[in-house]
This record gives sequence, C-alpha cells and structure tokens, in this order.
Amino acid sequence: MDIRIEKKKGIRALFTRRGLPYLAGALLLVFVVWLLLRDDSSTLRIDARTISVGEVVRGEFNDYIRVTGQVQPITTVQLSPLEAGVVERLVVEEGTTVRKGDVLVVLSNTSLTLEILNSEAELAEKQNILRNTLISMEQEKLDLRLDKVQLDLDVERKRRTWRQNEELYRNDLIAREEWLQSKEDYELAAKKRELNVERQIQDSLYRSVQIEQMEENLDNMKRNMQLIRERIGNLNVKSPIDGEVGLLDVVLGQSVTSGQKIGQVNDLSDYKVEAQIDESYIDRVRAGLDASFERQDTNFTMRLRKVYPEVRDGRFRADFTFRGPHPDNIRSGQTYYLHLELGQPSEAVIIPRGSFYQTTGGAWVYVLSPEGDRAFKRPVRIGRQNPQYYEVLDGLEPGERVIVSGYENYGANDVLILNR
Repeated sequence: MDIRIEKKKGIRALFTRRGLPYLAGALLLVFVVWLLLRDDSSTLRIDARTISVGEVVRGEFNDYIRVTGQVQPITTVQLSPLEAGVVERLVVEEGTTVRKGDVLVVLSNTSLTLEILNSEAELAEKQNILRNTLISMEQEKLDLRLDKVQLDLDVERKRRTWRQNEELYRNDLIAREEWLQSKEDYELAAKKRELNVERQIQDSLYRSVQIEQMEENLDNMKRNMQLIRERIGNLNVKSPIDGEVGLLDVVLGQSVTSGQKIGQVNDLSDYKVEAQIDESYIDRVRAGLDASFERQDTNFTMRLRKVYPEVRDGRFRADFTFRGPHPDNIRSGQTYYLHLELGQPSEAVIIPRGSFYQTTGGAWVYVLSPEGDRAFKRPVRIGRQNPQYYEVLDGLEPGERVIVSGYENYGANDVLILNR
C-alpha cells in the first residue's frame, strides 16, 4: 500500500534537503550585513552622579599661574669667624635686633695670644739691635772724624817741615836726602787724609743703606704686629649689618674653625617672597613679571626680581619683591599664594580645570551628547592653562559639555553610557 508524502510548506520547507542551501545563504547575508553595520566602539556604563561636567565657553583667558612662596628677609648675611677659637661668651640670642659692629659672640684662642707675645718679644729684640747698630755706627763716624782731624794736623805739620827743608836745601844747608824724606812724609800724610775722606763718604753711604733696610724691616715687623693684634679683635664676631639675629648655631665651649658658618643676620628693612615654580614654566618665567596676592582683604603687588637657573626635584626658585606696601604683620617664614602673570588676558575657548588632565595629558576628553545620556571620546588640543581654566586650541566648540572629573576608572572605552 503506497503512503502519500505531504509536501512541506513555510519555514519547515527551509529545513528540507532542498531548502538548506537557501537557509545557509540567508544566514551568510545576515552576517555580512551585521559586520557592515555593527559599532566597534567599546562602551562602559557609569553612574552619572559620580562625574563632574564642565561647559565649553568662549571668554577671557587670564594667563597666570598660582605659586606658593615663603617670606624671607631681603638680605641674609652669614656669620663666619675670621679666626678659629673656642666660644667663650654668647653676647646676644636669636631674634635680637643688632646694629652693624655689635659683638655677637666672643671667642678665645690661646695659640694666637702666644703668637702675639712672641711677636712682641721679637719686635723688641729687633728694636734693640737697631739701636745698638745706630750707636755703633755713630761711634765709627766720630772715630773717622777724629782721625781726619788728626790727619789734617799731621799734613799741615809735614807740609810746613817740607817747606822749611826745601828752603834750607836751596841754600845747601841740609842734605838732599833729608829734603826728600820731608817731601815724601808730607805726600804720604796728604794721601792718608784723602783715603780718610773717601772712607767717610763710603761709610756714610753704607750706613744710610743699612739703616734704611733695618728701619724698613722694623716697620714691617710693626705692621705685622698690628695685623696680629687685629686678629685678636677678630675673635669678637661682630654683626656685618643692621638687622636681626636669625640663627646662632653655637654653644659655650664649642670649638669653631675659621670660615665656619655659626649663624646669620637678617636685614629686615624689606622683605622678599621666595617661591618654587614647576619646571614646565621655566621658558616663560622671567625677571620683571608682575604678581599679586590678597591678604587682610587687601591686594598687594609684587615683581619677579630674580630667577635661579638651577632645577631641583622638578622645580626652580624665583624671588619676588614688593612693588608697594607690604602687610603690616609680615613675618619671615609666612606662606603667600601668588598669582604670577605670564601674559596679557586674551579671548579664547576655555573649559574648567579638572583631574581628567592627569590621565589624558590634554590629548582627549569625553564629550557629552546633546541628550546627556552618553559621552564620546574625542581628541583635543590643550594650550595654556591657569588655576581655573584650560585653553582649548582645537577639538571643542563653545556650548559643548565635557567630563572634567578623573578618568582613572574608565579604561580605554570610547563611549560612556550615563545611568541616571
């Protein structure tokens, strides 16, 4: 008996042997369409209450940074003894107001005292030697003068004898030999007198040079003696300026060396503010820039006086001085928060500052959709910044809204779905 086979219709027909190729083709077509139309963006759902949103606006951008500085005296002078010694007495304490030349610390130095005594003894010995030498020279000078007087008398007598013998010899009353001897005696006496005169001249020149050298040596010793006595005065450490003793780091009985720092004196006639600035601003910060800060409901202005070139721990130092009056209760060590103007205000597209910058470095932000239910990752270009705003150079338009809170928990997702 033949069984009648019923022909399948509808969806059941697709699962027949003849319909399977059509089913496979349809599935392949759907898969291709899905590949073409799918969204590759990775998404993350977040709680909208955990984010902070800022609006992109066009407005005035004030190009300034906020720096923290400490009040310092306008000048600080280091205290260093010129002579080594032991601290014998502390005349003042820290915080004492002093005048230039006031004694702050008294030192003692036994070796220096002995050196002075030895120098004084040596000076006295040299003085005695000089006096004895002068006496001896004066005696020699008198002896030469006496010899000359004697020689003058001898020459005169022998000249007279020679003249008499010459007259007698012409009259043949004496022998020729006797006349010649009287002549020779006279000539010898005259030569002795000439030699005596030359000796006096030579001795006078020698004495002048010798006395000049000895007096010069004596003067040098006196000057050395004076310098050594001044060194005794250097054992009194004195204030180099009018001011206030800010530090005195010595105790009684302490041994200090020459040139060792033992304290400092602060010039309180004026003050400066010493600030540490991030090295990223080192190309823009220069002397002459203006700064200001508010204290006691009063705005005070300052000027950048000096920028130190050395960078330490990612920061460099700068000194600010007051352009006008300073606060009445100003004290060394106080902290002021300065607004340092880097340039003139200008119109720009700006967004509020936020912690997102630490994650993105200003390279991209999450921009909210007009409906506010999603945020999309978008590349941007950030320019200048101040404590309130970032300057947007490219990527955002006024009126848009961006997430300015931190992005640490968002990973690399391109789209954020905001759950209300």
